[in-house]
Amino acid sequence: MIVRIGILTVSDRSARGEREDLGGPAVEASAIAGWPTGDAVGRPQVLRRLVVPDDRAEIGKVLRAWSDSDDLDLVLTTGGTGFAPRDITPEATLDVVERLAPGLAEAMRAESLRSTPHAMLGRGVAGIRGRTLIVNLPGSPRGAVENLAVILPVLPHAIALVREDQGPASAH
Repeated sequence: MIVRIGILTVSDRSARGEREDLGGPAVEASAIAGWPTGDAVGRPQVLRRLVVPDDRAEIGKVLRAWSDSDDLDLVLTTGGTGFAPRDITPEATLDVVERLAPGLAEAMRAESLRSTPHAMLGRGVAGIRGRTLIVNLPGSPRGAVENLAVILPVLPHAIALVREDQGPASAH
C-alpha cells in the first residue's frame, strides 16, 4: 500500500514569494522519515505540494479538489491555525470536511502543552472528506514537525479505516 500525501502550505508571504516556504518541506521530510515501518502500513509518497495565501475560499477550493480527486489519502496543511485575523485554515477546513476527527487535534495540542502553554492557542482541526484525511498543522516548521510526530503512529491505521482497506493495518 502506498499512502498518497498532499502538503498545502498556507501563508500570505510565501504565496507572494516574500518568504521561503520552510513549513511544507519540513512536514514532507518528517512524514517520510517518521512514517511507521512495516509491510502492513505501507510507504508514504508526497504527490502534491502547493503554497496558497491565507484565503478561505482558495484553501477550501484546493482541499475540495485534492480530496474529491480521490488520488490522495492524506492532506497535511501547515499554517493559518493561530489567532491572527488572517489565520483561517481551520474554518476553511471545516467548510470542506464531512466528518470531524477531533482526537488527532486534541492529541497534538495535549502533547504540545508539555512544551509550551502557547499550544492552547492552536486552532488546528482534522477531519475526513470522502476517503481523504485532512489534518491542520501549525505554520512554524518546528511546531508542524512536532505535531505531526504525535499523530504519525496512528495515521496508517486511520488511513486504512478511511479507505476501508481490509488488510492487517485495519484490523481491530
